[in-house]
Amino acid sequence: MNRRDFSKHSLSALGLGLAGAPLLSSAQGGPVEGTHYVKLAQPAPVAAPAGKIEVVEFFWYGCPHCYHFEPALNAWVGKLPADVAFRRAPVAFRENPFGMHQRIYYTLEAMGLLSSLHSKTFHALHEEGQRLDKPELIADFMAKQGVDRAKFMSVFDSFAVQTKCRQARSLADAYKIDGVPTIGIGGQFYTSISLNGTPDKTLATVDFLVNRLRKGK
Repeated sequence: MNRRDFSKHSLSALGLGLAGAPLLSSAQGGPVEGTHYVKLAQPAPVAAPAGKIEVVEFFWYGCPHCYHFEPALNAWVGKLPADVAFRRAPVAFRENPFGMHQRIYYTLEAMGLLSSLHSKTFHALHEEGQRLDKPELIADFMAKQGVDRAKFMSVFDSFAVQTKCRQARSLADAYKIDGVPTIGIGGQFYTSISLNGTPDKTLATVDFLVNRLRKGK
């Protein structure tokens, strides 16, 4: 997927169970660099504290493959070891609708509403056909979820949320992100469903890379 041309055609090219996607095999001895994951030429910044291995999911609320990745990803996150720090980073390949959705995420985060409304936002877009690409549509949706409309929009337009969006864009640039969902690991590697074929194989590759970093390799 070209980050500057997120078309329906490019979305289909990232489908789950991608035909011809490389599969992991025991004969290969695990994931293969350049096939199942990429090592960054220059390390990306990490926000995790010392002693923690940072894992970042780059996603977009409007991406159907990110939506379908959620169950497997959430199950994986629920079993993370103590030395792994996970976070999400919404991408913004262009301002609308990516930028609008990016601001939704960081507004929910700032208001402590991710646990209750992150999944509902995905569901509204992919199951209910809501657009959520304009501030007034976003405000209407949040109000229907019981969120104070004025408070939400105040945070949505805040400097703090704008700063978070800029930081997310810088991080995506550092990881050379051009498609989603993509997982960044420790500022050193990235992998994706398009490289592995399925959510489970993708997360197995993430585990492999986390263990590699744990061993200092």
